[in-house]
Order: sequence, then structure tokens, then C-alpha cells
Amino acid sequence: MKKVLVIVGPTAVGKTALSIKLAKKLNGEIISGDSMQVYKGLDIGTAKVTEEERDGIVHHLIDCRDVSETYSAADFQKEGRLAIDSIVKKGKLPIVVGGTGLYVQALLYDFELGSQDESTEIRDKYRQFAEANGNQQLWELLQEKDPQAAESIHFNNQVKVIRALEVFDKTGHSILAPKKAPKQLYDYLLIGLETDRGLLYDRINTRVDLMIEQGLLNEAGLLHQRQTQQSIQGIGYKEFFPYFEGRETLEEAIEQVKQNSRRYAKRQLTWFRNRMNASWWDLVQTPETILELEKEIEDWLYSSEG
Repeated sequence: MKKVLVIVGPTAVGKTALSIKLAKKLNGEIISGDSMQVYKGLDIGTAKVTEEERDGIVHHLIDCRDVSETYSAADFQKEGRLAIDSIVKKGKLPIVVGGTGLYVQALLYDFELGSQDESTEIRDKYRQFAEANGNQQLWELLQEKDPQAAESIHFNNQVKVIRALEVFDKTGHSILAPKKAPKQLYDYLLIGLETDRGLLYDRINTRVDLMIEQGLLNEAGLLHQRQTQQSIQGIGYKEFFPYFEGRETLEEAIEQVKQNSRRYAKRQLTWFRNRMNASWWDLVQTPETILELEKEIEDWLYSSEG
């Protein structure tokens, strides 16, 4: 099996910096495993890696969709595997980096995911329900049918809620617990980054303040004008809509971004801890352990399969 290094963890924990360091050391190219970084123009709110930060390292699945387009786990699964094949053919190491758990899992295992063209009738039914009753009631439908999936999906993430409902309606099984155990497709090493919860939340709050300084409001304003279907669901954008509409103060909107970001980080950690077997490291509080981490990666990289 092809070897794939995977770096996961919550927001603001140092995934980007580590991935670039390792890509330079191990002759790698990076595949973004983030559901929002695919969108052109959404740079600040998604903490997208800048050209300067990339330092010459090739990145895949960044800026590959317009904000008006949809992007699904099935799209990522297909395009991510093509990227892995392309990187391996060059004799380089694919390094998948991201915090969207379903995307990472769908890439590494042979989960059967429907394309955007399938089951439009089911999706349209739930979209119409959400339009008539709101995202909260749509999520409550999911909670009734598939409480396991509802626990891991934010009620405002309409795309993922509908996708989970669609899978349940089609298969009778949770999107998180398929009837048939999926097969592992790659010889992968999963590195998880974490740190003290209070410290992580402080880092998230500081990051949001920095994003405001860098122009996050401008990005959110463009999305508010366009009101596109999927890209507005990203944390850091929709929270400003009540401010633009005169229903909240800017301070209230910023605090909502921070709160939602902290909650998302908690869900990310829960997902990876419960769903995938990662080797966990705290490079924030113990940066010196990166030498041990690099040794673990090299031992895996140069070991024979199986």
C-alpha cells in the first residue's frame, strides 16, 4: 500500500507549520483536508496557508472551487486519491493535513459516498424542509434518526446534516457506522496534535482577533452579499450576518465566532479520538518532542509494509 502521512487536530494547534517542516524534511507535498480551504477568496477565515508560509512546498486541494460551488466528502475522496497518486508517481510523500474528520476518514478507507448528482430528490426534500423550518429543526430530525451523527455535526452545517440524513435514508445506517467495515486503502501514519484545553481556547481567541485585524469582515461581507449555499456555513463567516443586518453589535458577532470556534475544536478532538487511532503530540507546550515525533515518522516511513 502507498504510504500517506496524515496530520490532524483542532484549529490553532500548529498543523500547518508542522506539515511544511515535515514536507521539506521528507520530500513531501501537502494535500489540504479542510472542507473550507477549497474555496477561492476565503483565505483569512479558513486560516489558509499563505504563499510565504508554503515556502515552495506544493499544496493540493486549496483554491479549487468558487464560493458559489458545492464541495462534498465524495468530491474530496475522489480528488484526494488522485492527488495521492500524482504525488507518489513523483517519488514524493503525500502529507494530508486538516481538521475535517469525515473527509480524512473517507480518503483513507473505502467508504461508499454518493456523488453530488445522486439522490437529489432526498437532498431537495431536506433543503426545502430547512428553508421552511430552519436549520435547528432539520438538525433535530437528524437527532431523531441518527443521534450519533447529530452529536458530531453542528446544527448550522446544513450540508453535512442533509448528507447524514441522506445516508441514513438510503442505507438505514449512520454515516458514522456503516454496515460493512470499510477497508483501509493506504499504509498511513496518523499524527494528532493537541494541547491543554484552556491554552487551546486562548490560542483560538487570539487567532480570531488577528483575523479581524487582517480583514475577516471583508471576506464575511462578500459571502453575505452572495448568500451562497455551502461556503457560508464555515465558522467565521455566518456569525457576522446578524451584525451586517443590524441585529447584533460587532463585539457580539466576534464573541460568537470565538465560541463557535472553541466548540468546533472540541468536536474535532472528540472525532479523532473516538474514530481514528492517532499518535498524539503536544508541540505547543513541549516543542522539543518534535525530535521524537520525527523519529516515529522515519521509523514508519522506512519500515516494510504490514
